[in-house]
Amino acid sequence: MELTINDLSKEYGRKKAVNHFSAKLTNGVYGLLGANGAGKTTLMRMICDVQTETKGAIFFNGKNIHDLGEKYRNILGYLPQNFGYYPNFTAYKFLMYISAIKGLPPKKAHNRTMELLQVVDLLTQKNEKIKTFSGGMKQRLGIAAAIMEEPDILLLDEPFNAIDEGGLQLIRDILADFKKAGRIVILACHDKEELESVSDEIIKMKNGKIEV
Repeated sequence: MELTINDLSKEYGRKKAVNHFSAKLTNGVYGLLGANGAGKTTLMRMICDVQTETKGAIFFNGKNIHDLGEKYRNILGYLPQNFGYYPNFTAYKFLMYISAIKGLPPKKAHNRTMELLQVVDLLTQKNEKIKTFSGGMKQRLGIAAAIMEEPDILLLDEPFNAIDEGGLQLIRDILADFKKAGRIVILACHDKEELESVSDEIIKMKNGKIEV
């Protein structure tokens, strides 16, 4: 499995959010390290094919992701920095809603939802409304949603926000499983210490470029 980012740029008028970024990613955990505004989120959104590049291209196993279309998006799991949820949904209902969007049959959706609630340590809170959750609990729920279909490429944007040590260990365990399965994980974070604790390789970004 190989994700190739070739001379990628994204411009907003005169501002270059991503500036001639190139990288080749295989299985493993990659950390994007940089301050706010470094271009991490824009890069991740282009990798997810929800934002179009100004220049350059992204290839998955040698094929342009735009040509792959829905087939490519189906192998992605993405946790945005501020993921959307319905505050009056329970944790169970939210994950069932995500599974329905992804087209899982009801029985499989229920089984997978219960499995993921166990994985992210929210099983006992499955019938509680999300609006009552702490920030760390919401992050864990968002990660569960991102890995609903065991994606080949997992992207997590600032996943450590509001996470306590227990939640951090859960993330480490999930990432270890993904790496063992030969998948690609990309994490965006501004905290070097936290990123170093989970990443195989760190890519530093500044002003949209790789900082050497």
